[in-house]
Amino acid sequence: MSDAFSRGDLRRPAVEQLVDGVWSMPTDTLQVDLCDPYTGEALGAAAASDDEAVEAALAAADRVHHTGVWSSVPVERRAEILEAIGAALEAEVPHLAALESVATGVPISQTSIVGVIVPGAFHLAAGMLRNGVLLENTVGEHGNNVEVHRLPLGPSLSLVPWNAPAPMAAHKIASSLAAGAPSILKPSEYAPWGTTALAMVIDRVLTEQGAPAGTFQLLQGGAKVGGALVNDPRIRAVSFTGGLQAGRAIAAACATNFTALQLELGGNNPLVIMPDADLDVAARSAADLLTTLNGQWCRALGRLVLPEHIADEVITRIGARLSDLRVGDPLDAATEFGPIVHAGHLASLHEGIEERVAAGGRAFSTTELPTGPGNFLAPTLVRDVPSEAAIHELFGPVATVHTYSDVEQAVELANGTPFGLEGYVVGTDTEAALAVARRVRAGEVKVNGSTIMSLHLMTPRPAWGLSGMGEEGTVETIRIFTGARVVGVEGGFALHGR
Repeated sequence: MSDAFSRGDLRRPAVEQLVDGVWSMPTDTLQVDLCDPYTGEALGAAAASDDEAVEAALAAADRVHHTGVWSSVPVERRAEILEAIGAALEAEVPHLAALESVATGVPISQTSIVGVIVPGAFHLAAGMLRNGVLLENTVGEHGNNVEVHRLPLGPSLSLVPWNAPAPMAAHKIASSLAAGAPSILKPSEYAPWGTTALAMVIDRVLTEQGAPAGTFQLLQGGAKVGGALVNDPRIRAVSFTGGLQAGRAIAAACATNFTALQLELGGNNPLVIMPDADLDVAARSAADLLTTLNGQWCRALGRLVLPEHIADEVITRIGARLSDLRVGDPLDAATEFGPIVHAGHLASLHEGIEERVAAGGRAFSTTELPTGPGNFLAPTLVRDVPSEAAIHELFGPVATVHTYSDVEQAVELANGTPFGLEGYVVGTDTEAALAVARRVRAGEVKVNGSTIMSLHLMTPRPAWGLSGMGEEGTVETIRIFTGARVVGVEGGFALHGR
């Protein structure tokens, strides 16, 4: 189910769909022309599952749920199956990382690191099952045992974006399968290859382990397919990572049927540099946050908040770091910064920069870009933009710079958007930096850190404001797909008893 890809020995899988245990080619196409973001090579039109395939997938998921053939699998056995999927995926990480680089333009040095999440997600979910994530026991008022069972709400839907599709899909699918929910995955139409390769491994192992057809399914397509799925009352839980506009549409659809929902919609994330910060540490943090995943990640730098008296020096040092970036082919292990995912997104980033310049900003970039094809954009800082003209994220290697005279103003600037996903504070005095971090309105705030990883594997990943709703996490994402049933013997007296 794969064909040769022109970039060396990389095999790019055919973009297929998996419906009720059967792999096939989608019959519809979208008006979306896929291209290699580095070479500009045309990769064909994006594929889409048709209405018949969507209905068949929904019917199969509904059948699996109502017959209980997956949810009734004992927890230990379900954990064993998830472990088997994780083990099978470990050998696939290099191939998945390369597919993600080709699709997104993110350097393989980064997709290889993030790719470790793929098998890890299934091993973690298995561990959570064994640790009792789906069952709690407590003692009631009269000494009787009270059980809290976490049961699958019904067929689940996982919708993943194009910037790190395979790792996000692995996390959501591992969680939903752990919950006992029949699971449907729909990746972004812009980056279908990594998730298709991932789905092939998941399906193969589930089949080998005796899981029934319809336990896991893959559909391809864009907003039409996603809309048909989220509006269908048979879908009882949705986990979506993506943009604000799509998130609002999904939330409205889920409200109609009271479908359980988790949304992560990105954020215009602040980095507050404290007055006592080491300037080199500040510059490194800003440059890393601006360029990780080519700036195309939900926790990237959006607002750089600097003390007035060191702003020029920090920006100069950031520029020096950005000028040293190795820019080029994302499949080259030496590349540190690659092209933007597709030409349409590149155009929107240029438009966003122009809007901020029109509002009074001054664009600053130092990175030399390669000549020839490729959707390249130099990492850009835009100075002197009024806070109110820099509300929304651009989802790329672009950030606005805002200066402050005191810490109160710094906090105000950090919280000057309706988003609240991630925040960062850099300072030599850790306690002072922590004091500011506790005032930043975001789901997670890191002090003196700028990696793509969470602060702790077992802490939640919340979203405040327009950054979404609900919490993701090792435990939290499993529970997104479940509802609680409390069972026990009361052992009390009747209110009107004799």
